[in-house]
Amino acid sequence: MNIIVSGKNGMTITDGLRNAVVKNVQKLSKYFPQDTEVRAVLSVQRNNHIAELTIPFKGIIFRAEEVSGDMYVSIGGAVDKIERQILKHRAKLRNRFGANESIRFDVPTIYDEGEKREEEETSFEIVKTKRFPIKPMSPEEAILQMNLLGHTFFVFTNAETDMINVVYKRKDGKYGLIEPVEEE
Repeated sequence: MNIIVSGKNGMTITDGLRNAVVKNVQKLSKYFPQDTEVRAVLSVQRNNHIAELTIPFKGIIFRAEEVSGDMYVSIGGAVDKIERQILKHRAKLRNRFGANESIRFDVPTIYDEGEKREEEETSFEIVKTKRFPIKPMSPEEAILQMNLLGHTFFVFTNAETDMINVVYKRKDGKYGLIEPVEEE
């Protein structure tokens, strides 16, 4: 696995931290081919040690963040979360789509996070922007991807209608779909 370890907010990555990330992430090598890229971002905010892991794989993004008082514990916790996501994803695919059906995951893997603006505060200030290409998929595939990311909504192009849609998780635990209506 190609493991990229970086620090955030001025954190220096020591050899011990790099080795801990590599050792822990190697546990996931049984699920991925050797050329899979793993991005680890380590940071400290106040007394919280934060480890973020991102693994883009065949259009699916496995991502986990763990916060604790010790960086080594955070790294191990993030790896454990990723492993649970992988196992959950495999089980859902088996249960929902059977053995004979294939499912296409063409979800974007590039995220470009904007930085906080240094402008006057307003009640509608945008402090973060994410940009990514949107690929066609079914609403069911979008729900799977949303759950893998741990988000409450997901924007995608509906493969059937070729229009931008949004799936979201409702308070009752069910899912909703937002579709645009063309004006006449």
